[in-house]
Amino acid sequence: MAAVGSRNSFNYYSSAISLPRELDMPDKGRRTFIVGAGCTAFIKPRGLKNTEDMGLEAATKALLDAGITYDSIETAFVGYCYGDSTSGQRALYNLGMTGIPITNVNNNCSTGSTALYQANNMVKSGLVECAMALGFERMARGSLGSNFPDRPSPIAPLNAVALDIESNLSTGANHGPMAPRLFANAGQEYFDKYGANITHLAQIASKNHKHSVNNPYSQFRDGWSEDQVLASPKICDQLTKFMCSPTSDGAACCIVASEDFVHQHKLENQAIEIVSQALTTDDPSTLESKSHLNLVGYNITKNCADEIFGKAGFEPGQGRDQVGVVELHDCFASNELITYEALGLCEKGGAHKLVERGDNTYGGKYVVNPSGGLEAKGHPLGATGLGMHFYITMQLREWAGPMQAPGLFDTPDERGKYGLVHNLGLGGAAVCSLLRRPEFYQSGGSDGRERLGYNHAHECRPVTMADVDKVKSKKSSPYILSLARL
Repeated sequence: MAAVGSRNSFNYYSSAISLPRELDMPDKGRRTFIVGAGCTAFIKPRGLKNTEDMGLEAATKALLDAGITYDSIETAFVGYCYGDSTSGQRALYNLGMTGIPITNVNNNCSTGSTALYQANNMVKSGLVECAMALGFERMARGSLGSNFPDRPSPIAPLNAVALDIESNLSTGANHGPMAPRLFANAGQEYFDKYGANITHLAQIASKNHKHSVNNPYSQFRDGWSEDQVLASPKICDQLTKFMCSPTSDGAACCIVASEDFVHQHKLENQAIEIVSQALTTDDPSTLESKSHLNLVGYNITKNCADEIFGKAGFEPGQGRDQVGVVELHDCFASNELITYEALGLCEKGGAHKLVERGDNTYGGKYVVNPSGGLEAKGHPLGATGLGMHFYITMQLREWAGPMQAPGLFDTPDERGKYGLVHNLGLGGAAVCSLLRRPEFYQSGGSDGRERLGYNHAHECRPVTMADVDKVKSKKSSPYILSLARL
């Protein structure tokens, strides 16, 4: 036993507590990196695969990408909204029953990024060297509803305020399911304030559907035009069907590791740094401001974005010009519009002008949702945020093929531009991440594409049991694996 009062023990004889050396660090913590990422196709919710099988596919791809086995994972956070308790364990037990901490996460539509936030903090704090964040969802068809009809929804107060202040809008009472109605009203509030209109939403939705044509993981690859978007069935006064994200099944996974782990495993040619990350929840203005914008997360998105840019060392309001590619939470086209401003990508009231300039697509200032976004690629709630990080990681590796945003590294700084991720859940939570290629990046050598046998950044293939055998733990269960359906 260590002597009382030593640096590696608690000092019971003083009010101060001595922390182990590896935990005695500035608040900023250690540098952290996404070293492996994997994704399944996002598909229509037909119950074709169980969540444990989708989770196995995404996690196997991420482990192959990183070139490690499940034995290297010291803790895991697994996100889903529509699943029973310990579904995370059931999915990861396919890869091994190693006894590590597995925590199940539910934070509405920001669940996947919340799982990553927790995994990242475990590595950043020095508690582990390597952590996994996995997210999956098996959804029902149609609009989202509660699985607990015997009790009030946690967002019932938000819905009540939204209905109460609809009369403040120029269009008055709206219609349609509650989720799209909330975001449609926020869009209308923006229209009333700044002069935008439904055509701008059609331009956003069409942009995303055209981006999605190049993404083999996407649920929809139809490339709808603006006219086709506008002609699709009306869901609310301001939203048509093709402006709305569909319910989806799918899974995604990211592996986070320390800088020492990156160098020990020779991952300098693919590690992407999580420069800063934040998770914010509601403040009183969500309800008290009587603003439809704040009811759907404008305020918490702004707070979250300001926090990550501040953590990255930028002065207030600065740093956005150094972003090149963005995956943001376009659950509805109206939310993409208002999120441009909330993230600080444009001046106040300038979101629709950004759309008119084409500064949200290839050839413009930013490439926003090169994956197709939630509207086109799908929105399996627990997987969505991790899928966003998968796509931005691949962009910063320059592996994204036909989805690749040009010019990310045509900068004086060899690290190039930042990738920005934004994931939102009502009720509420926003997660934002700033990602960047580190200064020690070295191209060449074996990487995840060689280990998978193809470029999974823009090729979607299933995994085989032979793939699982390469990454499973020494403590895997033949019985559990016999139940897997790949």
